[in-house]
Amino acid sequence: MSNDVIKVFVGCDPNNCDLEQMMVVDYSIHKHTSRPVEIVWMQLSHDPESPWYSDPHTGAGWRTEMWATPFSGFRWGIPAACNYEGRAIYLDADVIVLADLEMLWQHPIDGKSIVAAKEVHDQARSKHFARFCTCVWDCAKAKSVLPDLSMLRQDPESHRKMMTKFKQHPEWVQAYTDSWNCVDGESLPIEQIKILHYSDMGTQFSHKYSIPRLAAIGQKHWFDSDIFPHPRPDLAELFDQYYQEALDAGYELKNYAVEPFGVFPKASQAGYKGNDVTRPKKSKSFFSHVWKCLRGRS
Repeated sequence: MSNDVIKVFVGCDPNNCDLEQMMVVDYSIHKHTSRPVEIVWMQLSHDPESPWYSDPHTGAGWRTEMWATPFSGFRWGIPAACNYEGRAIYLDADVIVLADLEMLWQHPIDGKSIVAAKEVHDQARSKHFARFCTCVWDCAKAKSVLPDLSMLRQDPESHRKMMTKFKQHPEWVQAYTDSWNCVDGESLPIEQIKILHYSDMGTQFSHKYSIPRLAAIGQKHWFDSDIFPHPRPDLAELFDQYYQEALDAGYELKNYAVEPFGVFPKASQAGYKGNDVTRPKKSKSFFSHVWKCLRGRS
């Protein structure tokens, strides 16, 4: 593994909505990573030979109608796309890499584990689960666990089912030891973040660039809910810094543009609630709860 090129699979939109995110993640990877990197942009494709093939008219290939994003289910198809050989890193497009991916690439995946990912312990809700928006697959070990690519593609619920399956089998997940998937900052200073995942789709830093760009050509962004300022200005400034650094280094948005895929079915995000980091739930006092109950009886 020490001589391998680091393979990074990035999930992104097929209609050029995510060009700013793609440029920033590409630049940030190469800014910090000490080894050669091969980036595979995972986008819906009309090519039947592509692992990301989908035909919305016939239902062939990936069935996307229940996905929250244009690439939600692709992460489960990565080991098959690698012929179940070697390792592969998966990233959502909405990340900024702030550390050497060599460290993540070498992360142990021991015992029954097939993937290294971030484990989350939600004490308030008594939940234990893993986040697969940044993860490292041992593709050979994954073969014994993951369904065939054809099965993943044809089941509209495969993404949800796989998330549920991994919750039931925590032994399949090797927990991270560092902040390789820091969701919207999580109260950490930038210096302690290895990969920033600006996950809340309503507060993403790229919107201020992409939405006007798309509007100028009569196109709408795939995210169809309300947009808000991110609660951490320092992280917004970080994205702007990397965006400008990429341009100054010769990166261009046009280099990431593809022939648009066109319309595809996807779950609407109208009424999207974000996450507890960007939009913390307001706790109500015991007395306010009692008062509400008393009023309800009157």
